[in-house]
Amino acid sequence: MRLLPSSRRARRWTIAGLVTVLVLTGGVFGLQAVTSSRSFQFFGDLTERVDTSAKVVALTFDDGPDPAGAQQLLGDLARAQVPATFYLIGRDMEKHPELARAIVAAGHEVGNHTYSHERMVFVTPGFVAEEVERTDELIRAAGHQGEITFRPPNGKKLLALPHYLAEHNRRTIMWDVEPNTDPDVDASAAGIADHTLAHTRPGSIILLHGMYKNRDQTRQAVGPIADRLKADGYRFVTVRELLTYQGK
Repeated sequence: MRLLPSSRRARRWTIAGLVTVLVLTGGVFGLQAVTSSRSFQFFGDLTERVDTSAKVVALTFDDGPDPAGAQQLLGDLARAQVPATFYLIGRDMEKHPELARAIVAAGHEVGNHTYSHERMVFVTPGFVAEEVERTDELIRAAGHQGEITFRPPNGKKLLALPHYLAEHNRRTIMWDVEPNTDPDVDASAAGIADHTLAHTRPGSIILLHGMYKNRDQTRQAVGPIADRLKADGYRFVTVRELLTYQGK
């Protein structure tokens, strides 16, 4: 969603005024709702799912790369013949550049998940630029070519981050299916797979956290998710490919 006042200065004052009103009227909970919204931000374009009748979905993974889960995920995706989009953290790519290269070499898309995984809410424009651009460089060093999509850590954003992305013609990528947020669902691979199947629809962006040591149940759910969605007629594409289906 875009706000388009007559000038950049007017736009900034308008947004500042809206945030002030939000804090005064809605308090912490009102502000939290805006920063966590999957369908609204003050600047630029945001996508939680693509509006399409085609049975295509994007499977995405946040965080890492980490030795605890990277190779297993790559193996499971290879067996299922499913392309995925990995939103990687810059500092983890610095620690494990070989894993970042392996993800790219396997044909998956790599997106930017900031360098430090800080919540991008009360941050300065300079901090945002460094977080995004430093991570872009690491993604390029891993061999990724073409557009680099972006996802904010924990989906948090307010002013500086969306403004930076809008100024650089970059879209915020969110999600509409996230089984890991419900503790009861997240407790088992079967629960994760069932939740994902129940909530996926054409154009969905599925978010999983499968990299770290405590995410074994998520990794075990990847194969069943792929098999069951394929059996239901779905085709997996990367986020960049999914965006081309908008309105189709």
